[in-house]
Amino acid sequence: MTTIHSIVPAGDKIVLKDGTLQVPNQPIIPFIEGDGTGPDIWRAAVRVFDAAVEAAYGSQRKISWMEVYAGEKAFNMGLGWLPEETVSAFSEYLVGIKGPLTTPIGGGIRSLNVALRQLLDLYVCLRPVRYFSGVPSPVKRPQDVNMAIFRENTEDIYAGIEWQADSDAAQKVIRFLQQEMGIEKLRFPDSCGIGIKPISREGSTRLVRAAIRYALKQGRKSLTLVHKGNIMKYTEGAFKTWGYEVATSEFRNDCVTARETWILDNYEQDSSLGHADIARLIDPGYDMMTADQQSEICGEVEQTLALLPSHGNGQWRNKLLIKDAIADIALQQVMTRAKEFDVIATMNLNGDYLSDALAAQVGGIGIAPGANINYDTGHAIFEATHGTAPKYANLDKVNPGSVILSGVLMLEHLGWQEAADLIINAMERTIDQKKVTYDFERLMDGATLLKCSEFATAIIGNMTT
Repeated sequence: MTTIHSIVPAGDKIVLKDGTLQVPNQPIIPFIEGDGTGPDIWRAAVRVFDAAVEAAYGSQRKISWMEVYAGEKAFNMGLGWLPEETVSAFSEYLVGIKGPLTTPIGGGIRSLNVALRQLLDLYVCLRPVRYFSGVPSPVKRPQDVNMAIFRENTEDIYAGIEWQADSDAAQKVIRFLQQEMGIEKLRFPDSCGIGIKPISREGSTRLVRAAIRYALKQGRKSLTLVHKGNIMKYTEGAFKTWGYEVATSEFRNDCVTARETWILDNYEQDSSLGHADIARLIDPGYDMMTADQQSEICGEVEQTLALLPSHGNGQWRNKLLIKDAIADIALQQVMTRAKEFDVIATMNLNGDYLSDALAAQVGGIGIAPGANINYDTGHAIFEATHGTAPKYANLDKVNPGSVILSGVLMLEHLGWQEAADLIINAMERTIDQKKVTYDFERLMDGATLLKCSEFATAIIGNMTT
């Protein structure tokens, strides 16, 4: 890599070989400290990362950090908001980490975060959400929350395909819809903004495939496809359909769908039942269906019973359960029935809502980690999920938990699980001791208020106690 502004440290590149990351003992990892509170939280976080790696591996492993530039810092250096040099660094070194970035005011880039995801095709936004004992929460049982959200990262309305109301472009699209496509449902076409929501088979299947692999590797119990397919049948409904297809075609021996469990369970309770008998049990309206509909349900029963050698005799109970939920119901039930959700796969907008709603249950986005990953190319950028909070900049005040936990995801991604576990356990111990930053201290009885840097110091101290 030819670099002008970044200093390449001693170390080696992470590479992808035969679909597996090859991580050297001293990997070079690019980082963006971020805008606003970014420098404060990065300085705290990097101390935690380095301490954990040293505690876990001694002198055998070390991260070589390489600063690259984006956002206000890059702009003030005269490099623009997102220099090509920075994109090239993330592309060449595969794995990086970043703090929060300012969205430029005015035209051009809609979001630096979205731009990086799209330029590197980081199609998975991974947002694990778990509760740390002692963290203030607005819900009664936050300890029930332990989920991982796989949010599709490149499609949906985040593709940014839209036209402003009253613009010539919007009117051109409206005329096409009305005159060429025969659309009559535009209520106020003369003053209508228009947006396009692309959902592709390729984008959906690679996201669900990654989610299933993660669930199986982590020993998770279920994967829920969250969608609004009852209304958007050919976009979100297609996502659900394609998701089930991936599960039942590529992971057949490892997965079972919710409907298949109903069929298998009924058969195991009474093996004398015929196909139509089981169909009546799983679809109470069976006798009111047309002959073709009944035939379809019986065909489903027959296909499922063909799985008896691999899924029968209760074997299905140990398979990864694939199910789906309508988005609005899911947003309610992740609060009221959190234990029923494990891994969630969903589209971009739904994932945005779900991840923030879940984060609120376990302490807020101040401790919500995030990762943007392309499992096919090996590229990954880990990031704080909150904003820049410029009014707190340089006050050494805010919670660095989001970027610290994003670093935990990064260490896990590298295969450095021992270092990741040290950080998780030390953070949990620190919070349990009620040694916290202001966002938690004001909500906890008897807590000790720590600065951002002091919180990092406390975590490091708890790695060895």
